[in-house]
Amino acid sequence: MSNIQSVLHENRVFKPSDDFVKQANVSGMDAYKAMCAEAEKDYAGFWANLARNTLLWHKPFTKTLDDSNAPFYKWFEDGELNVSYNCLDKHLTTQPNKTAIIFEADDGKVTNVSYKELHGRVSQFANGLKSRGIKKGDRVIIYMPMSVEAVVAMQACARIGAIHSVVFGGFSSKSLHERITDAQAVAVITADGQYRGGKAMALKPAVDEALTLGGCEGVHTVIVYRRTGADIDLDEDREVWWHDLFNSQSSICEPEWVGAEHPLFLLYTSGSTGKPKGVQHSSGGYLLGAMASLKWVFDYKDSDIFWCTADVGWITGHSYVAYGPLAMGATQLIFEGVPTYPDAGRFWKMIQDHKVTTFYTAPTAIRSLIKLGGDLPKQYDLSSLRLLGTVGEPINPEAWMWYYETVGQSRCPIVDTWWQTETGCHMIAPLPGAMPIKPGTCTLPLPGIMATIVNEAGDEVHDEHGGFLVIKKPFPSQIRTIWGDPDRYIKSYFPEEMKGAYLAGDSAHRDGDGYFWIMGRIDDVLNVSGHRLGTMEIESALVSNPLVAEAAVVGKPHEVKGESVVAFVVLKGSRPTDAASAKKLVDELRNWVGKEIGPIAKPDEIRFGENLPKTRSGKIMRRLLRAIAKGEEITQDVSTLENPAILEQLKEVIK
Repeated sequence: MSNIQSVLHENRVFKPSDDFVKQANVSGMDAYKAMCAEAEKDYAGFWANLARNTLLWHKPFTKTLDDSNAPFYKWFEDGELNVSYNCLDKHLTTQPNKTAIIFEADDGKVTNVSYKELHGRVSQFANGLKSRGIKKGDRVIIYMPMSVEAVVAMQACARIGAIHSVVFGGFSSKSLHERITDAQAVAVITADGQYRGGKAMALKPAVDEALTLGGCEGVHTVIVYRRTGADIDLDEDREVWWHDLFNSQSSICEPEWVGAEHPLFLLYTSGSTGKPKGVQHSSGGYLLGAMASLKWVFDYKDSDIFWCTADVGWITGHSYVAYGPLAMGATQLIFEGVPTYPDAGRFWKMIQDHKVTTFYTAPTAIRSLIKLGGDLPKQYDLSSLRLLGTVGEPINPEAWMWYYETVGQSRCPIVDTWWQTETGCHMIAPLPGAMPIKPGTCTLPLPGIMATIVNEAGDEVHDEHGGFLVIKKPFPSQIRTIWGDPDRYIKSYFPEEMKGAYLAGDSAHRDGDGYFWIMGRIDDVLNVSGHRLGTMEIESALVSNPLVAEAAVVGKPHEVKGESVVAFVVLKGSRPTDAASAKKLVDELRNWVGKEIGPIAKPDEIRFGENLPKTRSGKIMRRLLRAIAKGEEITQDVSTLENPAILEQLKEVIK
């Protein structure tokens, strides 16, 4: 790893305008460096001061960081607070009538919800949960459309101390079942369906199927929000309509005060093995990270209209939709639909109509929008924008330039943010009023985040050499453990060779200015349309088909999705020789994966071989498969291959 060299050389530099610097929450590089120096000098004191000044505590903490059982770190552990109280109640005396959420439905209908109204809704639903016997520490699965109700469900769980686990509405019943059983959930909150691109799509049937697969006996309650009006029958013993439960409750619900280390949520993320990992986040440290990053990276102002386009099923939708903006008292936009419906100008029209000031989206969306109409933004009034952001994967410099020039009209800084489900909030990102930005780099670590690059032995590497991206010291918003699997937590994030540092799983290098450039994953996790997918999960899904004997999955670059999924499959029977039967089989296997995992995991390409390229010890040589997928000439040594003739077979692409 220490020999990786960056092939990207980017010399363009964009400095923030004097006007932006003057109004910025962190104004100029000297201010940024002073904060970093403060953290270096007194690390625990830096975070303690920030926690006292940012969060509202029911019982103040006296302990800042407990590292006695590393890497199971604890922050502010003897303090007590409630996350929902920090997001809602504190605004009732200062700005009860301020709009908290502007919700735009798929069909364009707009609903505004004030902080006072949102507080009432959350309290009513929290009382509804309690009436069903759901209590502090219980796990609740949320499988909802992108909606105000999804945020209400998350906040209501936080209010009563229940631990929520949101499952993306595009996941299959099998994926949902895995998460219900692993979390040992007692309740599922869902909807009859959702609208996307003008079409009603069912959700409840996936819940029904998941609950029949076994191991879900602990689920005693299913709450169903009526969104599409689909004709569904409820099991009266276990299931209840959202409106029936909600309407019978009081709008006053006192918050459950919990310790700062009480789990706020579990969020399942793909790993390099087949079983998804339940990332466990705390209450106090997590919320502190979300709020501090909003203030620093998004340069949050009370007048902002903030729009993060992420679904609440992902960490971005937790930190920068459900929690961070509400804790800061922001007005935010939530959108149910897709950027291409009713036409490719939907995002730009929404920015124009709602006067969005801060726009945060994924490079995948940006590349799609360029392809659909690179000049479209010019047809809309985007003058309200003052800051742009990207999340989910590195953004290639040319897409960055289009975003900067066409969307931001060469006046809005772009915050290219690097972070993960496991970190809870931004780790490396520009502070837009402090530092010059370059296309394609996430720039410098946030104050208090001690990031560096090391080799396989855990020793720091410098200059422009690549290596493993690590964070040397624990930080408040980081993952606490993998739910039910502490050994996997240590093995995944704190391997012995990293000498106590958090291993991010990404490779990176630094340029002459110290800016970090992310170079990709060091494990077999694909980044498809901003979604992290474990290759092992897709391989497992393929092999579960009765026709398939073996499968290997790799990624190859895709101009829109970031990476596309390429599967190499060995059948139990003979390999199809004619194009028609091969295509039929490809379609069948793609649909199979869609059912097993979800549509986003469907392989874009499937190739059949009589075997896979393996060493004599039986190890699949994935580096060769990556080269074949990309159409590259194989220059690596293949003398260790058991079956070198197979390589030509695997180059055949089925059209």
